[in-house]
Amino acid sequence: MSKVENESQPSVRIRRRDTAAVAALGSTVLLLLWIFGELGFVPTIVAIATIAALSVFYYLTVSTTLNPGATSIAVTVEDEEEDQTVSAQAMLETLPIPVLMIGGGGRIDSANPAARSFLGLGSTLGHLSSVLRQPEVLEAVSMALRGGEVKTVEYSNMAPVESHVRAFVAPISMPTDSVLPWRAMLVLLDETSIKRADRMRADFLANASHELRTPLASLAGFIETLRGHAKDDEVARERFLGIMFDQTERMQRLINDLLSLSRIEMDEHVPPSAKTDLRTAADDVIDMLRPQLAAKSIEFTVQLAPSALIIGDRDQITEVVQNLVENAIKYSPENAQLSLELETGMGRDEAERPPLQLGGESSRLTLAAPASEPGENFAVLRVRDSGKGIERRNLPRLSERFYRVDGQKSGPKEGTGLGLAIVKHIVNRHRGGFTVESAPEVGSVFSVFFKELDEKQRAEAAAADE
Repeated sequence: MSKVENESQPSVRIRRRDTAAVAALGSTVLLLLWIFGELGFVPTIVAIATIAALSVFYYLTVSTTLNPGATSIAVTVEDEEEDQTVSAQAMLETLPIPVLMIGGGGRIDSANPAARSFLGLGSTLGHLSSVLRQPEVLEAVSMALRGGEVKTVEYSNMAPVESHVRAFVAPISMPTDSVLPWRAMLVLLDETSIKRADRMRADFLANASHELRTPLASLAGFIETLRGHAKDDEVARERFLGIMFDQTERMQRLINDLLSLSRIEMDEHVPPSAKTDLRTAADDVIDMLRPQLAAKSIEFTVQLAPSALIIGDRDQITEVVQNLVENAIKYSPENAQLSLELETGMGRDEAERPPLQLGGESSRLTLAAPASEPGENFAVLRVRDSGKGIERRNLPRLSERFYRVDGQKSGPKEGTGLGLAIVKHIVNRHRGGFTVESAPEVGSVFSVFFKELDEKQRAEAAAADE
């Protein structure tokens, strides 16, 4: 049946109903008059036949002109169907789950805003294979376009950041007069947070149990000693209590760093959208760490750009600066020299391969590569020390959990071995860069790169401040 015939059916049904109602009413009145003797049998039959004939004539010719209600009701029915379609489309647009409709040849016919953001679709929709290169998903979509069964496919991406997705593919039957009898609906469910949470619970228990074993054993030994022969030895008691306090602080720092790392890893696949000033974060860290610098008589040089507006989470950016500066303080001797530099306007090429800071004899390694587009600028923050330096063979493992370079102190007052791992994961979340350059007996330079705001984002930030 054609589309025109489908649209005219409500009007035809309404005309038929109106005509039948008029004929039935007239015939009923005439029958009642005959029953009560007000009208003879023959005149009654003639009158009913006349009414029937007029009703047929009305149905065939006059009703379309004289009964505009039929047309208006038909339009109302059509409007209701159109309203339902509009409501369904509006609901799909506001749905936070990515949903796509795939047509013939694997071309994307429509995608809601969540799908456009998730897959990075532009204003022009192309083929699904150009934005989602997962053979199992593409095969399921191809089967759905042939009327196959509903399928669920799980896939994972490990670059540029780890992600785990569950894809639901279902065939959608089209009207019989459609050129394509089937289309495929693709629903994408991001399960990265769930997978990360499961893995991080296991990692947290394993790391905590491994790293806490030593300080707990020390505490147990000192407590046993204090309860035994050193119970009345005041000098030994004071010394043991001091060590126990240091071990307790180390366990507290370890737990705090593990919890911080777990929170960062949980949201690492979701880039931040807030705007912050890297210069302000650096100033806060400098004020906070001045007592540590003074305790080791470290000469601290600061060269900061007036402002460095970037896209980033303020608390996490501050944590990056704090970890880098604290690491430099911990592993530098007394009377050492440290410097903190902040530059802006660094181009894409320089961010991906920054110039050497320690000369041609130094070794450099990129621990996290920036995800950049042409025309983007970066703000770079460098922390430089004048310590023993790090051998080239140790550079790839610097951002591993609990890794310490041979010869570094690992006592209760030193770091937990998680600082650089935290920095790397925060930088990954911000789609920035993280490099280390070192030369033995010269020192090391740790550099982090964050995307600066473009002109439009700067204008929005200025308007928000006003």
